[in-house]
Amino acid sequence: MASLTAVEGAAGRRVRLHCLAHAGAGVASYRRWPVAAGPGVDVAALVLPGRDSRRREPRVTERAGLLEDLLPPLLEAARSGPYALYGHSLGALVAYTLTRALADAGVPAPLFLAVGACLPPHVSAALVAAAELPDDVLLPLLGDLGSLPKGAAARPGGLWHRSVLPVLRDDLRLARALRQAALDPVTGGSVDLPLLVFAGSDDPLAVPAALEEWRQWTTGPITVRSVDGDHFFAGGDVLPALVGAACREYEAAAAAGAAAGASAGGVR
Repeated sequence: MASLTAVEGAAGRRVRLHCLAHAGAGVASYRRWPVAAGPGVDVAALVLPGRDSRRREPRVTERAGLLEDLLPPLLEAARSGPYALYGHSLGALVAYTLTRALADAGVPAPLFLAVGACLPPHVSAALVAAAELPDDVLLPLLGDLGSLPKGAAARPGGLWHRSVLPVLRDDLRLARALRQAALDPVTGGSVDLPLLVFAGSDDPLAVPAALEEWRQWTTGPITVRSVDGDHFFAGGDVLPALVGAACREYEAAAAAGAAAGASAGGVR
């Protein structure tokens, strides 16, 4: 069962922002978010099995296993107050999948879904079928993204090669499964809520122009924005500030709408 791990300094804030990380990673890229996101935002990272505090647990590589693990705590959180989701790269596909499952479960919807550094499911991506590639083909692809460590760590027998590469391969399998499920009319389709899309200005994998294609995946309003950085721009201060501002904006709008509805309901 997934745990909702609050990242430092997030206690007592109003909008719960659930964050999901890129392939092969834990939640370290979100450590600066509680401060950078600003007031009124409670930043929490959903830790997938097989990494961080859950590193001894079996990793998930299919949609059903992912939902069995992550959906129950999110269902509970959805009934507890306003919330939003942000996913980065693989995490974007996970966040989209969870949003669709939450809608199917009939619980209150997120204020918005935010995705970053991820091509939409219908657009072909270089790493979609890369999980089974031999090392001598896969590693250069990863190197082009800047995701390989320097020095001997990534060489056969090195620490990264032994501990991170297997996680990354399973995450690529999960990404492929989630893309396929998104294209299935039973398990996929558009979401009916605001969609925020972020692109790294120098991202070689998910180039900003291609992320405009996310417009096909929501019936609600969409905002597409570029921020400075390559594929791994989630660790800076600009992105969390933007997402935090969106949390406050959408929560204020929701509160105003609820107040207007209550006022109208009280008029006789």
